[in-house]
Amino acid sequence: MEGEDWIELKFRLSDGTDIGPSKYSQSMTVSSLKEKIIAQWPKDKDISPKTVNDVKLINAGKILENNRTLGESRLPIGELPGMIITMHVVLRPPTLDKKSEKLQNDPPIKNRCLCIIL
Repeated sequence: MEGEDWIELKFRLSDGTDIGPSKYSQSMTVSSLKEKIIAQWPKDKDISPKTVNDVKLINAGKILENNRTLGESRLPIGELPGMIITMHVVLRPPTLDKKSEKLQNDPPIKNRCLCIIL
C-alpha cells in the first residue's frame, strides 16, 4: 500500500497558472508544503510570497491550517486513487508598516476643534 502514503497535488495560482503536479507525503505539514510552494514560485510573477503566513491553501473550499498534516486536511469525498488534487493558492496582500509610514508621510496630528454655525 505504498501509493496510499502519497498524495499527488498541483497548485492553482490566482492568474490560472499551476505549480506541479508533484507527490507529497500525507504526513507532511501544511506549513512545510507552503515552504515548498514558495521555493517553486514562478520568478516572473509580480507578487511573490515571502513567508508561509503570506500563503493560504484552499482545498474543496476549506482553508488548510499550518499545523495540520496533509492526511488530516484532505477531504476524501470525490477523491479517487491516482487522481491529482488541485489546491488553490491565495496570497495575502502585502501590508505596509503603518507606524513607520505614518511617521514619514503624515504631518503630526494637532488637536483641533471645528464648529460650523448654520
